[in-house]
Amino acid sequence: MKKTNLFADSSLLLIAFVWGATFVLVQNAIAFLEPFSFNGIRFLIAALLLGFWFFLFEKRQLQYLDKKLVISGFVLGIWLFLGYAFQTMGLLYTSSSKAGFITGLSVVLVPLFSLFILKLKPGMNAVIGVSVATGGLYLLTMTDTVSLNIGDGLVFFCAIAFALHIIFTGKYSKKYPSLLLTLVQISTVSILSIIFAFLTEDWRLAIQPAVLFKGNVLAALIITSVFATALAFLAQTSVQKYTTPTRVALIFATEPVFAAATGYFWADERLSYSALFGCLLIFVGMIFAELPSIGKHRIAKIEKLKKGA
Repeated sequence: MKKTNLFADSSLLLIAFVWGATFVLVQNAIAFLEPFSFNGIRFLIAALLLGFWFFLFEKRQLQYLDKKLVISGFVLGIWLFLGYAFQTMGLLYTSSSKAGFITGLSVVLVPLFSLFILKLKPGMNAVIGVSVATGGLYLLTMTDTVSLNIGDGLVFFCAIAFALHIIFTGKYSKKYPSLLLTLVQISTVSILSIIFAFLTEDWRLAIQPAVLFKGNVLAALIITSVFATALAFLAQTSVQKYTTPTRVALIFATEPVFAAATGYFWADERLSYSALFGCLLIFVGMIFAELPSIGKHRIAKIEKLKKGA
């Protein structure tokens, strides 16, 4: 079981790395192709890739396809779409640093939602780890500007959506085949993004070669659709059944750390000492939450002594 948990945590950490590493790539791409259009194509390519793999190798999973699975995948897709949508709208009114911090507050929201929705009470180590990681997020992402605006409120709804996505992924991933559930989820995000692109953006830019080959847009679409979408969400759906939502949120809190690191290497962005200390606190919080509680150690020791007697 410990090996399974370690594999799950390692996989989730790799997902956070991929998301963080592609942040600069996406940020550059949406300067040329509007966000809903970008996400519509990104998730459509990912859905087609997963669908191709499904019908080629996993068609036996069709026996599990029913109304409940489709609804579950649709619910996951709705929360994921809302997370991206609110984050995109919020970024029109607030800074990326503040948006990064507020989005990262999902690390605090997940334990709360776990308590009320899943009836899972986080342990003391998890609570301390979440608190330390939240402090690290603040130091890493926040600037001297602390006043709030409408954009911050929109991004907070994004944090709620991402937190609920983690909660319901943990709930549904234990009931249904991972690939089929992920395929429904990704397809839902793609359809909703394309609809909103038609309604709110100049979607015709998405089919113009001049736009696709500008600012590495095409490269960003391919990389994010394969690694940051198809493989990432399939991996999350597959391994989250072996861990807790709070642990998932803590691991995903490392995404801005990886984003900052790649920004340093690829975009020549510099981090302040407080930001570096914030990165350290996030990792400390994540590691602390992984440690077994003192209470469990004492209980195990007493049980061992009883057996020896």
